[in-house]
Amino acid sequence: MLGKGVVGGGGGTKAPKPSFVSYVRPEEIHANEKEVTEKEVTLHLLPGEQLLCEASTVLKYVQEDSCQRGIYGKLVCTDFKIAFLGDDESALDNDEAQFKNKVIGENDITLHCVDQIYGVFDEKKKPLFGQLKKYPEKLIIHCKDLRVFHFGLRYTKEEEVKRIVSGIIHHTQAPKLLKRLFLFSYAAAAQNNTATDPKNHTVMFDTLKDWCWELERTKGNVKYKAVSVNEGYKVCVRLPAYFVVPISLPEEDVLRFQGHGIPIWCWSCHNGCALLKMSALPKEQDDGSLQIQKSFLDGVYKTIHRPPYEIVKTEDLSTNFLSLQDIQTAYSKFKQLFLIDNSTEFWDTDIKWFSLLENSSWLDIIRRCLKKAIEIAECLEAQNMNVLLLEENASDLCCLISSLVQVMMDPHCRTRVGFQSLVQKEWIMGGHCFLDRCNHLRQSDKEEVPVFLLFLDCVWQLVHQHPPAFDFTETYLTVLSDSLYLPIFSTFFFNSPHQKDINMGREHQDTQSKPLNLLTVWDWSVQFEPKAQMLLKNPLYVEKPKLDKGQRKGMRFKGPQGQGGYFPSQFSLLPASWTRTVLSPRTAWPEHQRQLSLPLTQSKSSPKRGFFREETDHLIKNLLGKRISKLINSSDELQDNFREFYDSWHSKPTDYHGLLLPHIEGPEIKVWAQRYLRWIPEAQILGGGRVATMSKLLEMMEEVERLQEKIEERHHSQGALPAEGPSLLRSSARLSSLFPFALLQRHSSKPVLPTSGWKALGDEDDLAKREDEFVDLGDV
Repeated sequence: MLGKGVVGGGGGTKAPKPSFVSYVRPEEIHANEKEVTEKEVTLHLLPGEQLLCEASTVLKYVQEDSCQRGIYGKLVCTDFKIAFLGDDESALDNDEAQFKNKVIGENDITLHCVDQIYGVFDEKKKPLFGQLKKYPEKLIIHCKDLRVFHFGLRYTKEEEVKRIVSGIIHHTQAPKLLKRLFLFSYAAAAQNNTATDPKNHTVMFDTLKDWCWELERTKGNVKYKAVSVNEGYKVCVRLPAYFVVPISLPEEDVLRFQGHGIPIWCWSCHNGCALLKMSALPKEQDDGSLQIQKSFLDGVYKTIHRPPYEIVKTEDLSTNFLSLQDIQTAYSKFKQLFLIDNSTEFWDTDIKWFSLLENSSWLDIIRRCLKKAIEIAECLEAQNMNVLLLEENASDLCCLISSLVQVMMDPHCRTRVGFQSLVQKEWIMGGHCFLDRCNHLRQSDKEEVPVFLLFLDCVWQLVHQHPPAFDFTETYLTVLSDSLYLPIFSTFFFNSPHQKDINMGREHQDTQSKPLNLLTVWDWSVQFEPKAQMLLKNPLYVEKPKLDKGQRKGMRFKGPQGQGGYFPSQFSLLPASWTRTVLSPRTAWPEHQRQLSLPLTQSKSSPKRGFFREETDHLIKNLLGKRISKLINSSDELQDNFREFYDSWHSKPTDYHGLLLPHIEGPEIKVWAQRYLRWIPEAQILGGGRVATMSKLLEMMEEVERLQEKIEERHHSQGALPAEGPSLLRSSARLSSLFPFALLQRHSSKPVLPTSGWKALGDEDDLAKREDEFVDLGDV
């Protein structure tokens, strides 16, 4: 399977203490099992990877019908990962093995992916950290990709238990130095093995040529220019070596405050309006310095306000929007809904699912981000205004909102290459602090905020609601989120381009040592075989037709719920009911007990002041002055313009190569099931879900292609090679709804509900009716 395999708990329920006393040593009982395991399974090390510690006769629990069962094997810890070496992988057939991650196995956890470690002492679960006086009989590891591993240590030698538990705690929780990351060990050892994929055309934005190309693509080169004043990071280590500013802005202004207070270009709309961002000026105390800064900002404002530039509207994201603390708190609550130890815990929490989901506020934060992006799109598209995003460092919420706006307004950003180039431009070169926000060095938990994951979740809402508009799938977004914790790629392991260059030895080219060369995460061939990469590409993507206007009008048709669009040629020969079923976001298929969205409720009041509020209030009041503050529209007028723009767009047929807006009403914002529920067997539907419906449609599309090839063969008297499709999708009857991450052979049936849940769920007749709602699409 793609990614990692399913693991589950079984250690949360209290089992009766065994009364049997054995007088035979445990190592004698399991000697044969240990020998078999060591013969069949070997540890695969990456270049530069070193084994640190190991323990034998470890029991890895698997979840099956609420019973505690497991597989014996060896638990090892290297400077790259924690790995369990058992014989369960031998059960996978050849087809399934082709869809596995080539870097990380299903029983592997990278050290950066470990979230929390718990130990079980006398059936009590306690968090583990620092030096231990007593060692647990069971080890529980919660991962940042929401996997949960349970390892039994009862039959492991005491010395090995101390070594493996202490080693795992130290190497996953102790603060690290940047140079001690496995990233550098791998780079040094794999210097000759870092061949890149020739098909990867992602624009990296590390040269002046790349920025000029983007300006030309968006037709922003009339009013904006790419500058190289920061080449060698002489002006500011926070900014990239090259970036774009208004043509009329003098370059000496960029030098004056080390890049602060400068409007930096993000993207240009088709009507000439642009999206800009600006970081706040340094905080000063004396009146003289404040007056100098205010005069500087007034001069910048005059430069970007007079022709040929449009009227500028400012969006202060530090005071009028979310705080980083809001995001951190919401996700901390939200992720606990999916870190399930066992089946009993799953069904117990299932009863209060809606209240737990609402209390986390994660879906509400997603809604607010999408709403803010729609508001900015309305200013650019309908009001012909430039939008200037303000933030303290312009490296968190600016990255999030500017990226969302471009995904909604620029169809190029909805292709895979375009989306990857967007992440490079706005997040990597935009200076998002991935090292701190992902807490890769374990130096500050307060700085760990999943801003990039929030962005991916917002994009998933768009992908889920408008599938034909995107060249990539939700599986692509899921594996991209997993790649945040893979330290063989440099993409998500630095705080800025300067930090990367100076640590990779590229800043000083006159040194004798050769600079390290790391892989980029966009080279998917490093992680997946070609057959597996097909699952990252959306077969239902509607490519832009290369036709004149007359022909294009002939292809337009009304889609589901009054929407329309352009569809591939294969769709014209398929039953309309099939296209409506797959393309509609309200497709009717069986779901597990937990609904993936909240009922429609009134929107919440504005949040409380965040931890950046007081500082930025003072900053804006003293530095931006009354002139820029006047540009902020009143809330009533903004709401009226937003509602009119939003309702007008949704009342028209959808052009998948134009502006794309999401539905943001309560029930429309859903839980990203594939990412958050993929490791929970109870949440899966065998032979159901969107994947079963899509697989049937793909079978019909392939049949249409074969018929078209036969027709062409008769006309041209030459055969054409049949197009290969993801063959694993063809056996849709047994696929899990969370494919391709859920293992095919896992069969998890609904256990007997705990007595605590019967009263809340109703009587037996009511339960029987709910079971009857299941519809098996595998036989359609």
